[in-house]
Amino acid sequence: MTVLTEADQISDIAFGFMGSKALFAALGAGVFTHLDDGPLSCAELATLCPLDEIRTEILLTALAGLGLVEGENGKFKNSPAAESFLVKGAKYDFGDYLRLQVGQQMYGLLDQIDDALQDKLPDEATASYAEWFSDPEEAKIYSASQHSGSLGPARQLARKIDLSDARHLLDVGGGTGAFAITLCKAFPNLTATIVDFPNVAILGREYVARAGLSDRISYVEGNALETEWPGGQDVVLMSYLFSGVPGEAHDGLLGRARDQLKPGGRFLLHDFVVREDRTGPKLAALWQLQHTAFTPRARSLDEGWLRTSLDKAGFEDISVDVMIPEMTMLASAVKPA
Repeated sequence: MTVLTEADQISDIAFGFMGSKALFAALGAGVFTHLDDGPLSCAELATLCPLDEIRTEILLTALAGLGLVEGENGKFKNSPAAESFLVKGAKYDFGDYLRLQVGQQMYGLLDQIDDALQDKLPDEATASYAEWFSDPEEAKIYSASQHSGSLGPARQLARKIDLSDARHLLDVGGGTGAFAITLCKAFPNLTATIVDFPNVAILGREYVARAGLSDRISYVEGNALETEWPGGQDVVLMSYLFSGVPGEAHDGLLGRARDQLKPGGRFLLHDFVVREDRTGPKLAALWQLQHTAFTPRARSLDEGWLRTSLDKAGFEDISVDVMIPEMTMLASAVKPA
């Protein structure tokens, strides 16, 4: 944790929304994808983007100031990070997740944060994922972008946890199946059931079909907090579920996960989790704040609370480790045999 000492450090925080919008605008205009072929001048890039030369110059100057692009002899090129993560079609591209979910959906919901923190959300405000996903178009935008954003963590999970001996995975709140698809590809003997809202399941089945896994991945439609889950599971996974539901639901979710597992089965929780002393990491803490904007009774998860709660729920062999650096942690626990 860095303690601030200067006024310009406060300004960086206050003006951070400008940098966010510059990033989203660049993604929308395809800037990083066009620069994938090599450095371009503002005039050259303007012929490829829906921007004139003057506005292209303004945007690229902002991107250079942010370190997203580099200036070179009157031309601009992608930074290494932009080249790896923001070019359309790149192996680790998550630009759609940033542009669509964060830029188009989450960004606007932050306008609710003041009222949400004070329990004064107006009746017309978005107050839960269930309400949000009742709109098919909102569910489609969120789900498509989240699928892109979840593929990286899913690949990490497949490398971290050996599920070779598992046969049945229950992915609670598993969205369009980024984790289930990735894990089933990595472990050929694994089948999966995903529990999620009907509008999400419709989209998820399309992703599953494109992956050629319709015979191994199925859906149970409904709100994960209310819908019955199938039992006899070797693994129960909850990714980003705890941060999106009221805190009072957590103990019940842990108990239900334990009950649906076979003896010796493994529970996996991946989410935004801060350190026990609540000094960060920054990105995890900010995501927790963001979720408060539309889940007013959300809980700020810390690793100490998580370990204690898993122990109280009857799990053993508990571990909590970093998953996405500075942002998420992965908890693993086993139901006693």
